[in-house]
Parts: sequence; structure tokens; C-alpha cells
Amino acid sequence: MATLPPKSEPFAKPEPFAVAVVGAGAAGLSLALALARDGVATALVGRHAPVADGRTVALLDGSVRFLDALGVWAAIAPHASPLAELHIVDDTGSLFRPPPARFVATEIGLDAFGWNVESARLVEGLRAEARAAANLTLFEEDAAGFAAGADAATITLAGGATLSARLVAGADGARSKVREAAGIVPRTWTYPQSALTTILAHTRPHRDVSTEFHTRQGPFTLVPLPGGHRSSLVWVMGESPAKRLAALDDGALAGAVGHQAQAMLGAMRIDGPRGLVPMRGLSVPSPVAARLALIGEAAHVFPPIGAQGLNLGLRDAASLRDVVMRAVEDGRDPGSRAALSAFARGRDLDARLRNTAVDALNRSLLTSLLPVDALRGLGLLAMTTIGPLRRVVMREGVLPRLGAPSLMR
Repeated sequence: MATLPPKSEPFAKPEPFAVAVVGAGAAGLSLALALARDGVATALVGRHAPVADGRTVALLDGSVRFLDALGVWAAIAPHASPLAELHIVDDTGSLFRPPPARFVATEIGLDAFGWNVESARLVEGLRAEARAAANLTLFEEDAAGFAAGADAATITLAGGATLSARLVAGADGARSKVREAAGIVPRTWTYPQSALTTILAHTRPHRDVSTEFHTRQGPFTLVPLPGGHRSSLVWVMGESPAKRLAALDDGALAGAVGHQAQAMLGAMRIDGPRGLVPMRGLSVPSPVAARLALIGEAAHVFPPIGAQGLNLGLRDAASLRDVVMRAVEDGRDPGSRAALSAFARGRDLDARLRNTAVDALNRSLLTSLLPVDALRGLGLLAMTTIGPLRRVVMREGVLPRLGAPSLMR
């Protein structure tokens, strides 16, 4: 009787990845690198599209620690500027206007609250590390579909190929395809504002001080960039005024910025491209579903106020890395509901607290009701004059003490 030939190895079904990360932005890249660095077989799915110039991100201390642990901060640091002090100026015209508040990083044992860097520099630094990382397989195309199974999830790529993983991390942004495929319906909302962003050169040095003016239309924030005489601008205002300012020529816009800044940095010059960012928010009822965990803007979107958006997304990534590593070390399935339950609880609480704070600040500036003005003014005055309260607020703003991910400590 003839003996059947052995099955050809190329036709054997491949083992699933432990984790597949969908989305090649900063949050997705950092999670993929964190897992691969610890020996977890990881796939990264997403096009490495160009990052728009002119946008910057203030990376808080915990985020910098995370990037340093991933081995990417050394290449990014020369292009980043420290945020050694934060000044808040009430420019609302309120009867309860408190004096300017000054927060200094050394008061809580830090050289800087964080570092401001152009978004393109950050993402390219992460991409360069990902291309060289062991245990990380890149699929540089979009995900077109997601389906959860009993033992693994399947991702369908835009070109028609598929791959499977025990856990899928959705990091594919506010219009997340994997979130939609999993049936998670987000809550979304908008504000009657837009944020004008650009990069400025100025004649006076910023001295590593980030200054935030609270105006009746929203915050106006100048954040230091390297060199001492460049800063990034995030100017939140009504949608119509924002469109009018965005249409000005460089000289007129620089003059308007200098006037709003009360000439504190001297003469201004536009030194980069402009952006006009809609003010909107997004949250999900839960950041987990069957074999799926959402991170970054797939789970939450914040208006560009208080440097919360990407820093929260990086905490998502670092927290999910901890959850996966605990499961792997214990021989458990990293995509099981049991493994993801702690992640869901911790990330939901963190996101809700940050969203509440950002939303409350923004809405309080838009109203001229005296009781609201009084509460906001008293709160800022209390943080200025009560040392222990000020230090607690500064520490929690940089990195929550409760449940901080291990690579951010």
C-alpha cells in the first residue's frame, strides 16, 4: 500500500500572533515596541503615512519614561524642549480674576513636567525603532475587517490577506474600523470652537516656560520648542474667528498672536505650517470587547487642552503591555475577558477623570456666569497659595499615582 507523503510545511496553518496592534500612530507603535521588546510575538498593522508638519505634543514625564524604556527617547530628546514651568493667566475679564499662577517642576522633584516635540519627530523615531525590532512583524497596510473567535481573532487586510492573534489592540484612531467591527458604539460630542495651531519664532526667550492664557473663547497656549526662541501655539476660539485668523497672511497672524500674548515673547513670526483642529470629544462605554482592547483615540478623543490626549493614549499602551505580560508570564490567554478586565476598569477610570477635568475647564471659560467664574478663580487661587494642594495637583497632572504602568514609574 502506498504511503501518503507528509504535508508540505508551507501549507501548514500559521500560529497566531500573541498580539496584533492595528494602527501605526504613536500609541500603536509604542505598544507594539513594548510587547516585542519583552519577547511577545507581535504584529503591527497599518500604513506608515506621513505625519502632518506643524503639530507638536507635550510629552509628560511618565510618557518620557515610557519612551526611554522603549529605547527611542535618546533619538527624540535633542529635538524636544523641557517644560520647566507652567504659567496660567486669567484673561477672561472676570470680576473674580485671580493673580497669575506659577507651577514649577522642581517643586515635585522633576527637572521638567514634560518635553515638547514636533509630532513628526516623535512618530518617525518610533517607526525607525519598529523597523529594526525583533519579535515585531510589520504589515504596512490598513486593516479592513476584524472578527473575534473562540481562541483567536482574525484581521483582514486591505489587500485581502488575513492574520490571526490571541488579542487585537485597536489603535486605529477616532474612526476605528476594529471598534466598529466589534460593535462598540462610541459617544461623541462637539464644542462650538476650533483650535488654531502653528509654530512661532519670537524675539524674547521662552526660558522653558509654557504659558496658558484663559480667555472667554478658550485657552491660548504657548509651549516652548528647542532653541529658546521658538514656541508652538494652540489657540482655542470660536469656529468663525478661528477661520478668519487662519485666512490671514503670516504678518497679520503673527501680529494677532503677539497681541493676544500681551507681547510677553516680543515680536512674533510664523515659523511653520498652520492647522485648524475641530474641538470634539469621544468616549466608549468600555475599551474592551471579545479579543479586543482599544487604546488611544480609538477609545477616547479630547480637545487639544492640557496635553491630555496622547499622554493618555501612551498610558493605555503601557497599561495594556502590563496586562499582556502578566497573562503571558502566568501561562494565560492574553485575549481572554479575564485578562482584560483589570485593563478595562483602570483605563475607563483614568479616561473619565481626564475628560471631566478638560470638559469642565473648557465649558467654564465659555460662560460668564458669576458663580462659575468665582469657582474657577477660587480653585486657581487655592492651587497657587496652598502648597500641598498645588503639589498633589502637579503630580497627578504629570502621572496618576494610582495604577501607574510599570514602564512609566
